[in-house]
Amino acid sequence: MKKFTIYSALVFCGLLVTITGHTQFTYGAKKSATNAKTDTVVKQQAKVAPAPIAQVVIADPNAKPSKSIDTAVIGGFNANTKKSLRSNYAFFTETNTRKSVQERVPLPYESLREEDALFSEFVWEEIDGREKINRPFVYQAYDDNGDQRLFAILLRAIEKDGVTPFSAAGGDDRFTQPISIDEVNSMLRGSLDTQLVQNVDNPNIFDTTIIYNTKLAPVPDSIYTYRLKEQYIFDNKTSRMYCRIIGIAPVATIMINNKPTKRTLFWLYYPDLRPSLAKSEVYNPRNISSRITWEELFESRYFSGYIVKSTFDNYNDKMLNGIYKDPIKRLVEGDKIRQKIFDYEQDRWVY
Repeated sequence: MKKFTIYSALVFCGLLVTITGHTQFTYGAKKSATNAKTDTVVKQQAKVAPAPIAQVVIADPNAKPSKSIDTAVIGGFNANTKKSLRSNYAFFTETNTRKSVQERVPLPYESLREEDALFSEFVWEEIDGREKINRPFVYQAYDDNGDQRLFAILLRAIEKDGVTPFSAAGGDDRFTQPISIDEVNSMLRGSLDTQLVQNVDNPNIFDTTIIYNTKLAPVPDSIYTYRLKEQYIFDNKTSRMYCRIIGIAPVATIMINNKPTKRTLFWLYYPDLRPSLAKSEVYNPRNISSRITWEELFESRYFSGYIVKSTFDNYNDKMLNGIYKDPIKRLVEGDKIRQKIFDYEQDRWVY
């Protein structure tokens, strides 16, 4: 009996030691209340960022407001004017300058006297570069002379050859108001917009910055229409009908309220432009070696146009789109005007 009691006591003590040994690794020591409060305060202090030190701005009493104008090149015309460092042609007779092209001059006009004119009418027609026959007008390529689009050639004639552009404001096509190259460039950049910017040296002063709002600026691909002012003259001395181009104007298509709107940019007097056009060649899709100049293209009338205005029975001096709302009707009336001119020449002959 005593042996059993002693044995039971030993077993009980062993279990107690085992349980105590397991529990000391399972539960950690409890933190005191003082340590818990200290940890909470430290965490709150860590979350709160230190307040920034206010910087004292010292205003410069001598600072004056300034005015600046954005002169960034916008438009994309003649932007990639690069000349070849070697001859770009396989001909031994040609050089980088291509003097045979640069020395071309237009042939002088035949003398026409007003006393010999039996018939004379003014006609305005437009050339759409999107038509297949008119695709050379928007030929997107670069040569040693620069951009090959006709509008880029017109810009180079103004800038380098001194051709005077004239304002087209209010539908003026009589070359009454000359404009500068800066005014032409501003048309391509858009409308002027003024912004006030706080001065760096004195926050009480605002500087004026003039920028260009490009929302109404024409993009290069939007100038594919060209308007011609022409005069048809039947000369009694030679018994021939002549068509003389008086002026040419690029027309841009601008999107306003998601609607295409045409805007005439400026007018160029064609006789002043002829020497510049005689030095620029037209793209020929069939044979590069047999290219003609732009002056020859206009004089030979290698283009397709539609009449938008004439002096035939036009008492109010209106465009055809101001008389006829239907575009098909305008095309029909334009063909009638062209037929009248043709019939007048044919009626002068007796077969």
